Amino acid sequence: MTAQAPGSHAVSVSPATTPASCPVLYATIPHYQGGDPAEYLQHVARVARWSEEAGCEGALVYTDNSLLDPWLVSHVVMESTEQLVPLVAVQPVYMHPYAVAKKIATLSYLFDRRVDLNMVAGGFKNDLVALCDATPHDRRYDRLVEYTEIVKRLCAGGPVSFAGEFHRVTNLKLLPPVPAHLQPRILLSGSSEAGLAAARALSALPVCYPEPAKDFVAMRNDDGAFGIRVGIVTRDEEDAAWSVATARFPEDRAGQLKHQLAMKVSDSSWHHQLSALAKEHTRDTYWMVPFTNYKTFCPYLVGSHDCVGSELARYFAQGCSAMILDVPVGSEDMAHVTRSIRRGAELATAA
Repeated sequence: MTAQAPGSHAVSVSPATTPASCPVLYATIPHYQGGDPAEYLQHVARVARWSEEAGCEGALVYTDNSLLDPWLVSHVVMESTEQLVPLVAVQPVYMHPYAVAKKIATLSYLFDRRVDLNMVAGGFKNDLVALCDATPHDRRYDRLVEYTEIVKRLCAGGPVSFAGEFHRVTNLKLLPPVPAHLQPRILLSGSSEAGLAAARALSALPVCYPEPAKDFVAMRNDDGAFGIRVGIVTRDEEDAAWSVATARFPEDRAGQLKHQLAMKVSDSSWHHQLSALAKEHTRDTYWMVPFTNYKTFCPYLVGSHDCVGSELARYFAQGCSAMILDVPVGSEDMAHVTRSIRRGAELATAA
């Protein structure tokens, strides 16, 4: 739900200038919010290219009841770029795990490119109610583990037999197979104990919406890795960054009311955690106004390249190995974002 600028001139970032300690970067593809479908299609292609030019490895594609199908949007992403990997949000109640594995295999075969998965245990409560899914929060993660395990085994090759509490398959084989070098990377929410346990069971990367770096304690998987999801607005000077940020995300009473309503019907741990933080961070490097105005679902870091880089360095020092950035607004803006990320990696390495 992030505001987007209609365009910007291209500014490419050479991968050679990126420190080895930088995390894997994913951008986010904008979701359709009405208007001309052809313009949305073109905008998806632009955002995908901006992300690739900036050095992102992939881009998250959202899913929920109100959005376009993420697999079809991911096809546009892959057609519009040379290497960008779609990070497809997968909700188990929408389809059988075999259908997910088949889509991965098909896209990998057609584009000779990896397809990553962002496994979603929940979502908006009203979406689940409409689908007659009353599974409690923690039990949804138990179901997610079984579901994802089947997808992983199918992608790895060979017939799969699995008898779980929620899912069963017998001698199921995936054709065409997913090549060994294109096996999907699995990410899922690590903001709750149930989510973290699921990530560990699947050897997946837990991703959280972090607290301010000075207070942040990472919830890691067994190899110590984790990811974060944040938006970034940064420029050479502090005042310039804040000028951009406040113009992009002005106060919006209607958005605040939507946020309050969403809070009442959400059982997501991360949603409640961020809402509690929002009252304390209205204007500092860690900025919550876009979240409380219902413009996005992640905290923002705002300031000069050095200021934002210093904040990021604390996350990187704890072992952050992946970042999911908010929706890009232009290639020039992405160049500033990646500059602050490189600065954070340099500071983390030096420390």
